[in-house]
Amino acid sequence: MQEGGSGLSWQEARSLEELERFLKGCLRCGLGRGRTNLVFGTGDPFARVMFVGEGPGFYEDKQGEPFVGQAGQFLDQLLASIGLRREQVYIANCVKCRPPGNRDPLPEELEACTPFLFKQVELIAPRIICTLGNFATRTLLQTTAGITALHGRRFRRGDRVFVPLFHPAAALHKPPLKSILIEDFQLLRGYLEEDLGGGGGEAEASSSGCGGQEPLFSESGVEAGEEAAPGEARQLGLF
Repeated sequence: MQEGGSGLSWQEARSLEELERFLKGCLRCGLGRGRTNLVFGTGDPFARVMFVGEGPGFYEDKQGEPFVGQAGQFLDQLLASIGLRREQVYIANCVKCRPPGNRDPLPEELEACTPFLFKQVELIAPRIICTLGNFATRTLLQTTAGITALHGRRFRRGDRVFVPLFHPAAALHKPPLKSILIEDFQLLRGYLEEDLGGGGGEAEASSSGCGGQEPLFSESGVEAGEEAAPGEARQLGLF
């Protein structure tokens, strides 16, 4: 995929604007043929905190911006609860085009689109990535473990921290998850204060996250690079 006449590929993009321009006509998978708008991402291009969801829904496809429906409104409320605004973070998805009927992305669709997500992460260089739901968590943490087991916990990869969270849409559809997500955002507040406020703990000697091959779990069953919540005992197993 090259920008017309320049001979440059998307891998050589030096900014989010360049990368988005490369992707405007993307047809790597079937989702591109049914989209109204490419939903690239939104927010501060130099954000220290990034949120990654699954894929665009109906309203996102219409407006070309992630998280603009009810789930987006709830995400804005959650951000406000920890003193953040949408413009201060960066928000993206694993796939940039809406799956028909809001179904889950297919493996081949994720395979086609996630390299663009990894490039976004490279360009933004956030310190903390919050993965919203199973697809984002499994994609960015390279794990088969589910969000129910991992939510609210902190995983350090080199100088980057990953915090899996329930997807706001799931929390709206299942009321018990809503209170859990609200509580997990308060844990996130503590992580932000530690990792962005100069009080962060010692980094694990491990490779950085996105697209890497480092396993999330060690042979002993203890999470590789996991840290407990502030004031919380370290968890020694998945379940």
